[in-house]
Amino acid sequence: MRVAIYSRKSKFTQTGDSIENQITLCKNYIEMHYPDAKFTIYEDEGFSGGNVNRPELKRFLEDAKQHKFDILACYRLDRISRNIADFSTLMQDLESYNVSFVSIKEQFDTTTPLGRAMMYIASVFAQLERETIAERIRDNMLQNAKTGRWLGGVTPTGFSSTEVAILSDDKERKYFKLTPIPEEIELVRLIYTQFLKIKTLSGLETHFLKESITTKNDCNFTKMSLRGILTNPVYAVADSQMYEYFVNNSYGVYANKSEFDGKCGLMSYNKTSQTTTSHQNDISDWIVTVGEHAGIISSADWIAVQQLLHNNSDKMQKKSHSNIALLSGVIRCIKCGGYMRPKTNRSPKDGGTPRFYYICELKEKSRGSKCDGKNGNGISIDKYVVDFMCRPAQSCLNTHEALSLISIQINNLVERLSLISDDDTAKVILDKIAQLKLEQQTLSIDNYDTPFYNLDFASQKQAIREVIYKVEVLENGEIQIYTKS
Repeated sequence: MRVAIYSRKSKFTQTGDSIENQITLCKNYIEMHYPDAKFTIYEDEGFSGGNVNRPELKRFLEDAKQHKFDILACYRLDRISRNIADFSTLMQDLESYNVSFVSIKEQFDTTTPLGRAMMYIASVFAQLERETIAERIRDNMLQNAKTGRWLGGVTPTGFSSTEVAILSDDKERKYFKLTPIPEEIELVRLIYTQFLKIKTLSGLETHFLKESITTKNDCNFTKMSLRGILTNPVYAVADSQMYEYFVNNSYGVYANKSEFDGKCGLMSYNKTSQTTTSHQNDISDWIVTVGEHAGIISSADWIAVQQLLHNNSDKMQKKSHSNIALLSGVIRCIKCGGYMRPKTNRSPKDGGTPRFYYICELKEKSRGSKCDGKNGNGISIDKYVVDFMCRPAQSCLNTHEALSLISIQINNLVERLSLISDDDTAKVILDKIAQLKLEQQTLSIDNYDTPFYNLDFASQKQAIREVIYKVEVLENGEIQIYTKS
């Protein structure tokens, strides 16, 4: 009987359900039922059960597809996956390959109908338990947020986190509150003052670049980082005007109007969802309450800033030129190393292709005060890169031969990996496999049946990104292309 044993642990340890312990328990169980069993071991250490992108998981699925074993054994159901949908899909795949599944801890054996049914029921309740625990932790965090305490994470510009000890029920308890950092508080005040004067994020960004005013981490301010500070209620003074503003705009307010005393600042939580696809929650789901720190921006100024931002967002957005420029996100400024973006000249009167040039983003934002790199002729640079992609060295025949050779090398290394037990050697082999797969990805552009110059614009752009990671125009006008290979 050919038996595959799969083991997984999120952290590299020798304690508890370690990789070694899982394998030993599986072997003992299988040998009791199949004395003549021959084992193949698959080990994923340092990988979460919620992540299905695991090297050994992928390898045993490929081996199962090729009928290299008859039974898959693991110590516990969640070693395979912590997600019921992923687990169910995997079980269906194993069933289609005529591979049985055995879970030692739960004593499930899919060679019987009852075993299959119990396995699915157990995995459903396991996921329910995990989700219930996660929801309980979240609810507890939200309840604590309503107290106005600082619950952890990266502190907003202008504040640090200070531990406070209190006596409750004859026990010392600790919590954290925000403490102002004077020099950063002055920076925040400057941001609000200048925005009310300049009235646009683009203008504010340019002003700070010219004046060499940077973030607390000594980085250039961007429109996104400036907006984050300007929309954060933490800086506003909690007074009756702020209370009315939040209530009238349907924010989730968790403090009485009497607590908005005109002295303290505000705390806001639950602004973004904590799912895998993070996005901003509706303001009605926010938790806004009064904090223990002092407010630094008057309610009138904070509200005026929100109104300005709202009015600006209603204006027509700048037209995107990404549909005429192939090298957005690839071409870099030779002077500062920053990205260059396309900018169009006036459209030709005959209705032909618009002329455009690439300009350094830092140069444009700072009005030339931080970078004076030359602009580049967009049409001629794009044509040069297209010619590069169409050159004989990129021919489909050569690429298919190279891809075939790489596939053979990867298969040989995987076969060798299954025969060794030395960790250092295994790491070297895994690194080599990763390198070869990167080469595969780099060459994948030539899997297109259509020649590059006949591809549509979006496909050309995608192909360039798969092969080239940077394009630079040197001072003498020479175009330098850096490929991923």
